[in-house]
Amino acid sequence: MKTRRDFVKLTALGVIGAMPFNSLANPLFNAVVDLNTDLDVSIFSKHLQFLDYEATGEMAAEMGFSGVDLTVRPKGHVLPSNVEKDLPKAIAAIKKGGSSCKMITTAIENASKQIDIAVIKTAAKEGVKFYRSNWFTYKEEISMEDSLAFYTEGIQKLGVLNREAGIVGCYQNHAGLKIGGSFWEVKKILETVDPNYFGVQYDIRHATVEGGVSWKNGLALLHPYIKTIVLKDFKWAQVKGKWKLVNVPIGEGMIDFDAYFKLLKKYGIKPPVSLHLEYDLGGAEKGKSKIIVDKKVVYDAMKKDLKTINTLWKNA
Repeated sequence: MKTRRDFVKLTALGVIGAMPFNSLANPLFNAVVDLNTDLDVSIFSKHLQFLDYEATGEMAAEMGFSGVDLTVRPKGHVLPSNVEKDLPKAIAAIKKGGSSCKMITTAIENASKQIDIAVIKTAAKEGVKFYRSNWFTYKEEISMEDSLAFYTEGIQKLGVLNREAGIVGCYQNHAGLKIGGSFWEVKKILETVDPNYFGVQYDIRHATVEGGVSWKNGLALLHPYIKTIVLKDFKWAQVKGKWKLVNVPIGEGMIDFDAYFKLLKKYGIKPPVSLHLEYDLGGAEKGKSKIIVDKKVVYDAMKKDLKTINTLWKNA
């Protein structure tokens, strides 16, 4: 693992100047990483949308999370249309509850869209470090290559806006037909953006769904761009005679967390984490404001997944 001292030596030797600019997006060169401590895990607030802002902060802190990954999107904890008023209120309440908010999940997609500009500027002003953007869809009226070129330019413009505001955007790789199912799609749309202000929210669950055993190649391709990661688990199962994805607690599915965490450590990266729970939790897994199970069921599941993550990371 390279340290800040190594970076200084490389700079003095003129090596950094000869390195590709993308390499500077690697957290290796932004901070000294202690791989022996627990991961920095925030709870995805989608699963706590039955709570108000302060209670969300209180429960995140009580359960042992380092922060809250707040939903700032349609049907989220904070609605984009009210972001300038409600986001400062939400973050203040989360802090009052004893937690923090360094990352948000959004529907941001266009640097010319006033509501997206408002979310970016307000979040940055409130001390948010990272946001996850919306997913992009291939345009039917043009080729796939032209669609990728269109979104590449769009992300480049978002990067400029992010730099001006002082915040980092992230695009999540995601299974399915939208842009991001393929690792190469993600790399393509990041080609022209300043890598210090826009990168990847790497999702190992979606990477495994789409990549099978080749997810390691995807990680090798995208790891210099990783800013944050998502953790969740799944397995394939027959449901009414058809093979379907079934989401399960961390460590009970197909994700090879030991191999994944070993590779993250090999690359010397330890990004902020958003924990997602997409298995049945009485509606909490879907972001419902009213759930049909006791809240303790949700809290116990969150604490169990967090404990499993920390154990898996420590042992990797």
